[in-house]
Amino acid sequence: MHFESPIKRRKSRQIMVGDVAVGGDAPISVQSMTNTETTDVAATVDQIQRIQNAGADIVRVSVPSMDAAEAFGEIRKQVTIPLVADIHFDYRIALRVADLGVDCLRINPGNIGREKRIRAVVDKARDMNIPIRIGVNAGSLEKDLQKKYGEPTPQALVESALRHVEILDALDFQNFKVSVKASDVFMAVAAYRGLAQQIEQPLHLGITEAGGLRSGTVKSAVGLGALLMDGIGDTLRISLAADPVEEVKVGWDLLKSLKLRSKGINFIACPSCSRQNFDVIKTMNELETRLEDITTPLDVAVIGCVVNGPGEAKEADIGLAGGTPNNLIYVDGEPNQKLQQDDLVDNLERLIRKKAADKEASEKDIIVKA
Repeated sequence: MHFESPIKRRKSRQIMVGDVAVGGDAPISVQSMTNTETTDVAATVDQIQRIQNAGADIVRVSVPSMDAAEAFGEIRKQVTIPLVADIHFDYRIALRVADLGVDCLRINPGNIGREKRIRAVVDKARDMNIPIRIGVNAGSLEKDLQKKYGEPTPQALVESALRHVEILDALDFQNFKVSVKASDVFMAVAAYRGLAQQIEQPLHLGITEAGGLRSGTVKSAVGLGALLMDGIGDTLRISLAADPVEEVKVGWDLLKSLKLRSKGINFIACPSCSRQNFDVIKTMNELETRLEDITTPLDVAVIGCVVNGPGEAKEADIGLAGGTPNNLIYVDGEPNQKLQQDDLVDNLERLIRKKAADKEASEKDIIVKA
């Protein structure tokens, strides 16, 4: 199952968010956003670290006030991951967090007032090499666009985005990325497809206010999956009414399913049926929980019977094909050993960890020799 993704990505200009490249030939980055009170520095730092440990490349932090801006500065000192400051309307907050070490400003230039204020933010961003994210949302379109289109539409989202782009173009500032989010899957997909044809900057993908963990995951997978398969998208956030750590997990699972990035274990598991020779669901739940810390890319097949088991197991790095009385383990496509039902999960975990360690050591050795 080791093959390259057939997806041909849209060519886009590359920008840098801290040390993370976004756009061009860079891997599609995974983002999340804190939901703590930013002025609670300890709680926000703790959440950022959990988000980072889950595999996020970038974290966004809401900065609604000058007090939050000062807290942001303290947070910046305590974490290593690139931080985006989410700012609305007040240009002074943007100027302050720029001085405090922000890696990207999420601020729409058309919403921060007079040209003098816009120019001040753009000049600061240029001087400090800080990119800007233009973030258009169907729920907060300009009043004249709401009147023009009657309701949020893909065309309205694109027109709003291009307004902000034109402002940055006029100031000769190209270091930006754009999002055109909607909670409606069809609207978001159409807007991103339309915008992708009109600008060269990287696109930040998201289905905004997607819903709870299950429903939001489905909506995000449908919408962002369609765009990613079109080659559209350079960074993404899965917006869930859930722990931000879950957003990161879903984002990674989405990218792994499309072979766009590899991190951790890609499980191939049967849904279980009466043919199963062990409890597949219980086994999978335990393995996923126990092996969350592994970052080495591995394909692991867990199949409960001999009908599909051997075929799937042979294609994985490690595969389990359920059988009676013993379950057959394949390693790199070859039968390796048989495991009894007792301590099945413990033995599987041991084998998977060994395989991950061996693979990581082998890859490091290749790098050293190169």
